[in-house]
Amino acid sequence: MIAEVAATLEPGTEDITEREEKFEALIDRFEATEDPIRHGMATVMLSFLAGLFVGEEEYEAIRDNLDLERWFRLPKSHERRIHGHRHAGIRLVLEGPTLVPALDAHATHPGPFTVEDLLPYRTAREPRCQTEARDRRAIMRKARSKRKRPLLLAELERRYREMPES
Repeated sequence: MIAEVAATLEPGTEDITEREEKFEALIDRFEATEDPIRHGMATVMLSFLAGLFVGEEEYEAIRDNLDLERWFRLPKSHERRIHGHRHAGIRLVLEGPTLVPALDAHATHPGPFTVEDLLPYRTAREPRCQTEARDRRAIMRKARSKRKRPLLLAELERRYREMPES
């Protein structure tokens, strides 16, 4: 039972979509049984399903936490050099969608960037997920502050009242 689940997670000869289909079939099989342990496994498997098979073959090389650490080594070392701290900080979480590709750009570009290389990106906008992450962080920081919390609650209540009724 566990070996079957593990086999769907191991990159090998099968395509990622085939492995995902087998994983979903196992969930259906576990849900159809009377065994409460298998029901629990199906619940856990369902919770992982949304992010388990993303990235196609691009992230197939990342097999464990150590490989994940190696993959993030460049942005983390960049943050450590900038700030001089051992911990890389929250910036990778907040600015990751744009920071990581920018830090990796040198790997595919043969030399220094010129104005012509960068001109197509002059109108680029920050991804919505990155803006939302920064906004959520600002709200949570205010919520943790005893002094700013009442102002935050008043602002959120005002925004709620101004929302159009559906």
